[in-house]
Amino acid sequence: MVTIKDISKKCGVSPATVSKALNGYDDISPETVELVMRTAKELEYTPNAAARLLKTNRSHNIGVLFIDDSMSGLTHEYFSHILNSVKEEAEENGYDITFISNNLGKERTTFLQHCRYRNCDGVVIANVDFQNAEVIELVNSEYPVVTIDYSYDKASSVNSDNQDGAYALASYMADSGHKKIALIHGERTLVTQKRISGYKIALEERGIEVLPEYIIEATYHDVESVRKATAAMLDLPDPPTAIMFPDDYASMGGRTEIIERGLSIPGDISVCGYDGVNLAKILDPKLTTWEQDTDMLGRTAVKKLIDRIENPHTAIPEFIVVKGKLFKGETVRQI
Repeated sequence: MVTIKDISKKCGVSPATVSKALNGYDDISPETVELVMRTAKELEYTPNAAARLLKTNRSHNIGVLFIDDSMSGLTHEYFSHILNSVKEEAEENGYDITFISNNLGKERTTFLQHCRYRNCDGVVIANVDFQNAEVIELVNSEYPVVTIDYSYDKASSVNSDNQDGAYALASYMADSGHKKIALIHGERTLVTQKRISGYKIALEERGIEVLPEYIIEATYHDVESVRKATAAMLDLPDPPTAIMFPDDYASMGGRTEIIERGLSIPGDISVCGYDGVNLAKILDPKLTTWEQDTDMLGRTAVKKLIDRIENPHTAIPEFIVVKGKLFKGETVRQI
């Protein structure tokens, strides 16, 4: 293994100078820094993680706490895009990522204990039960934490514009002439509450009555639950002419139910999804949806976490909103 002493010997400078050059100190000349960096690359020098931890008290390891009860998280396009952007942004800044769980081999542990075991510098938390006692324990611990789509007082949060997204979709349907617009939403979370709010505001602003029977709960990313909810909507004495689905993936269940009843989209029923996954753009007809900026969500979360890790005395908790955009698609009929 190549060491700092090997580099110092080849460059003709002290090991201390090599260390300063590799760690970005500015009290040595640019020419020396360039020489050291070039030599380190030629010798294929790799910093020793354990030694770096002892010296800087940082492991350059970010924990990612992500739990998806539907078991589709890592294969679901929306979440996989966020997690991939988290990984890329971390690596571009010299950090690795470790998935945090409450299991170490066959032994059960808490999320906080797992973070300590893995020497994490901080944690990104996404898609969990944010009221879980172990999650709250982690947020209140010594670790810097950034959450995605949930806000705590002492942690920075990066949020998709859920209220604005639902408002834009409902507004688009209403402005297309629809008066009977239904909403199938996911489980009752903060994200869901914001989407319901956006939906209601859009309708109320346009003088459209918000009917309780037009708001039905299903499960995010669950095709079958959305299919059943769609069937319930269509069986109403006065069914809607437009339906908002909780997400693009689950919308396939509603789409199937509509088609199997001999109805057409958008001729008989107009629909929209949420998330903006690639699937929405290749369906026939293309699905109208709200396209979330998954790359920006993940990258912003990591940037804010690294800021809190590296500047613990100046970084403060922030509430950040990442804007999405309407993809009009072809599934909303103009009346």
